[in-house]
Amino acid sequence: MKGILAEGPRLRLRRAEESDLPYIMKLEFAPDNLKFIVPFEEAFHHKIITEGKASLDIIVERPDGTPVGYILMNGLLTEAKEAEWTHFIMGEKGKGYGHEAMKLIKALTFRELGFHRAWLDCKDYNARALHLYQSEGMVREGLIRDTIITNGKYENLVILGMLEREYEARRQQYLEY
Repeated sequence: MKGILAEGPRLRLRRAEESDLPYIMKLEFAPDNLKFIVPFEEAFHHKIITEGKASLDIIVERPDGTPVGYILMNGLLTEAKEAEWTHFIMGEKGKGYGHEAMKLIKALTFRELGFHRAWLDCKDYNARALHLYQSEGMVREGLIRDTIITNGKYENLVILGMLEREYEARRQQYLEY
């Protein structure tokens, strides 16, 4: 997978390059994002960008190349064809970019890469993200209680997923790309 991975009306997804590392780090460690994710160090992302086969760092950008978000996709080599969207972070919020980026990552995952299932987790108090994911057809599959520690406090994660057949049903209703 090289270059542009998916394109929509206002955004496109492309494979991250080494020059994108400062942007990825800026998003992961931004105070308004940090409370909702577990960030990774730059060396982790560098390895994905330069050597990764099982994972993919993806930049969400406008057609002029201006980045507006970032997605980390894992599970590219799983026999079960199950992708995990580990990080889904929009740098520009409130512009509908999250919805378009979700549609693009779903199209890439199911139509282009042929995955059977995609899933992600989300802190149970991240109302904005939960609304986005559920409005984009992700099904709440469960709750993992007290599974991570943030600032010395246990937190819960909501698991959301989508099957390829659910994506295709949404496509038939013109809800997907």
